[in-house]
Amino acid sequence: MRHGKKFNHLSRTASHRDAMLSNMAISLIMHKRITTTLPKAKALKQFVEPLITKSKQDTTNARRVVFSHLQNKYAVTELFQVVSPKIADRPGGYTRIIKTGFRAGDQAAMCFIELVDFDENMAKTAKKATRTRRSRKTAATAEAPAETAATAEEPTGNAE
Repeated sequence: MRHGKKFNHLSRTASHRDAMLSNMAISLIMHKRITTTLPKAKALKQFVEPLITKSKQDTTNARRVVFSHLQNKYAVTELFQVVSPKIADRPGGYTRIIKTGFRAGDQAAMCFIELVDFDENMAKTAKKATRTRRSRKTAATAEAPAETAATAEEPTGNAE
């Protein structure tokens, strides 16, 4: 029985799972976005978000704790110098999982997981989401000059 066993074992031993999640976390920190299966992405999210929270305080102890999980000094440096300043004011939710369909070979659910503040495409769409209010009066006056310009062009177009 698996009462109280909350995390996904991913069909791996504990040491293999820890090594895999550590490697995936390093790749996510270095590349800001990785493609993987959905269960692995969900497990990675639980693994990496506490490390990102820990990186908000740049102390020697915090660096040692993060290094004990990642075992890669370049990833730790990237996390504390590049990622941490961008997410300093965010209260959580540092990663985003977006489903991309199914893998052709075995129909595994695929997705990509990315750091939220490092996606330029989502930042651009967030700016487009602001809408302005339009009035009928301004729309009617905008159409009138366009119609007169169109009628003025017709006689010149017929003379060939």
